[in-house]
Amino acid sequence: MKFHPFAASLPLLLLSTGPGATAAIQFQLPAGIRAHLPAFIRNFGSSTSSTPSPLLTLHEDLVSIPSVTGNETAVARFLADYLTAHNFTVETQHVSDGLEGERFNVFAYLGKERSTHMLITSHLDTVPPFIPYSSSRNTIYGRGSNDAKGSVAAQITAVEELIKEDLLHEGDISLLYVVGEETTGDGMKAANNLRVQPWKSVIFGEPTENKLAVGHKGILMFDVIAKGKASHSGYPHLGVNANSHLIQALAVLDNLELPASKLLGASTLNVGRMEGGVAYNVIPAFAKAKILVRVAADLEETIKALKESVKDLPVELEFTEVAYGPVELDYDVKGFETIVCAYGTDVANLHGEHKKYLYGPGSILTAHGENEFILKSDLTEAVAGYKKLIKHSMRAVPVKEAPAAVTENKVEEEKTVDSVVESETVGPIVDTEL
Repeated sequence: MKFHPFAASLPLLLLSTGPGATAAIQFQLPAGIRAHLPAFIRNFGSSTSSTPSPLLTLHEDLVSIPSVTGNETAVARFLADYLTAHNFTVETQHVSDGLEGERFNVFAYLGKERSTHMLITSHLDTVPPFIPYSSSRNTIYGRGSNDAKGSVAAQITAVEELIKEDLLHEGDISLLYVVGEETTGDGMKAANNLRVQPWKSVIFGEPTENKLAVGHKGILMFDVIAKGKASHSGYPHLGVNANSHLIQALAVLDNLELPASKLLGASTLNVGRMEGGVAYNVIPAFAKAKILVRVAADLEETIKALKESVKDLPVELEFTEVAYGPVELDYDVKGFETIVCAYGTDVANLHGEHKKYLYGPGSILTAHGENEFILKSDLTEAVAGYKKLIKHSMRAVPVKEAPAAVTENKVEEEKTVDSVVESETVGPIVDTEL
């Protein structure tokens, strides 16, 4: 292998890949010298631009705004302003009052047509704690950088690019960004009251490693409650120890074999939080544990198995409103790898008979950790992936074509076309507040 003599004189650049990495040194080589360098040196730094891409700029803006569930007001207001400035018609849908003000969903579309053929959506809230934005040459760190502000930024960028390419028009697509996905899904549940005609396809954004999900597990949340009788710890026979009863029940539940499926594997149970007692020297009168099950098979069968396992123990099971079974997804788009997801999403919270696609940049394995990150290249790849999913969804949209000439007042039948088309107008704008 031959190297140009100038290559030996290039300085050695040490690049950090951690959150506090310094920027790479930039230098400009004379064109005559650059042309003779090996490709890996000639292209070194070529991805660095003095003008940040709209994708990375939007992503940074989103990640820089804290939006732990319950405190999504600021990020939702920012996104509503952003979409308005980029020529979308924007509505805000009240969900609840939060710690920093009103919590609301952001719903956007082109022109005046609210009811569209398809929807693209993700969530704005994150798990705690907030982690500030930072980046290295190839990687972006921060809470929500992966789950799911990476999806939000890539989706919006994909839609904007398709609009510029004249492939999306009024009535084709709407965008929905919701609050509350990380807890009860109250944002997406509220979206069922948007009063629009049913979508034919919905693309949900979550970290799937830019693979198309074929399905994901359901979620079941419940509390195990034990009640006892307080007494002095020196005379335990005068009391009833609620903690002991809780521990006994948790041992049974933690070793319980729950219903499974071939597609999603085993259901899993996590004892997420325990509390009980008031002091070292007091027999506890009350104890509670919070449990989450990732449901891989029938929901009712899973609940039945849980109840049956502790029916002879002095505890009660109290199930929360968060309960849904496994979710089957559509993956009929060529050119994507597929993935099975063990986590839950908002897919089950949006009612309708639409096609359901789940796709997005980043990995769930780093999503809720203290070092949450996403690769810049994954964001770019996701834009292309979302554009492909949108184009696929638009190809099968039935429309009415205007006839070239009026003959016998005959109305042409609906037919499927392979190009992206505009939709018919379906209704007036209405108040979407719950």
